[in-house]
Order: sequence, then structure tokens, then C-alpha cells
Amino acid sequence: MNAPSTYGLSTEARNLHWLLDNLVEEVPGVRSVAVVSSDGLMLLSSDPEQNAAGAGPLTPEGPRGSSADLATIVSGLGSLTTGAAKLMEAGIVKQTMVAMDEGSLFVMAISDGSLLGVQAAPDSDMSVVAYHMALFVGRAGHVLTPELRSELRKSMEPRQAEQ
Repeated sequence: MNAPSTYGLSTEARNLHWLLDNLVEEVPGVRSVAVVSSDGLMLLSSDPEQNAAGAGPLTPEGPRGSSADLATIVSGLGSLTTGAAKLMEAGIVKQTMVAMDEGSLFVMAISDGSLLGVQAAPDSDMSVVAYHMALFVGRAGHVLTPELRSELRKSMEPRQAEQ
């Protein structure tokens, strides 16, 4: 994986990039990760080079499209499950998991509506992926302030404009 440049970012933003890189590199079966703000904008991504390249073919190494596609799916699924929870008067959605023939999708609430989305291989251990996502959320949630979200959005703008 090619890490994004963190030059010029605050210590908190660099730490979040490090946490995301660590999640991808250390958890077996994790293919792609996206952190999405409450308004659906991507804040962090595991494959920034693919963001600029656009959609590609389905491969065993990752999702069919770009990280922006994963962010869109995570945002939509988060919105859908939040609406369902409201209709059912079931409280706040903490985690959503979709199991498919060729992989899994996990979505976990971080804070104030921000979401962590992970696409994993079909042979990944779902409990291990969920555990490491919970660690990420625990470490990232308290630092994901409005100021940091704004900084992360701005750092993603050049890549999103190239798509």
C-alpha cells in the first residue's frame, strides 16, 4: 500500500492516517478502509492512489471501484441503518455487517455521525476485523473534532477533484 503524504498535516491528522494504515496492514483480510463524515464526505482512505485512478476491475486484492465508491456505500448504508433504527425506536446504530459470497462489509459509528467502513476478504475472521475496528474507533473518536474533520476534508480535496 502506498501511504498518502501527510506533509503539512497536524499531529492528530498524521496519527489518524497511521491508525488507518495500521488497521489495513495488521488485520488479515482487510482490503479497503474509508472514514466518512456525517455528511458523506470521505475523510480518510486506505488507498489514496486508487482514488485518483478511478474504478478498476474486481480483483482479489480489493474492491471493484475506488475508495470513493467505498465511502459512498458506507455513507448510504449508515444512513439506511440509522433510519431503520429510528423507525424501530432501537437507539443508535453501533455497527452494521454485510456478509457476501466474495467478502464482507463492516460499518461502525465513530462519533457525531462519522463512520468507519471496512471491506474484507471472504476468508477474514469477522470477529478480528470487528475488534480492530472497535480499537480504531476508540482511539480516533475522541480526536475527530470539527477542526480535524475540516483539515482531513481539505487534505482529500485534490484527490477527489481528480476523479
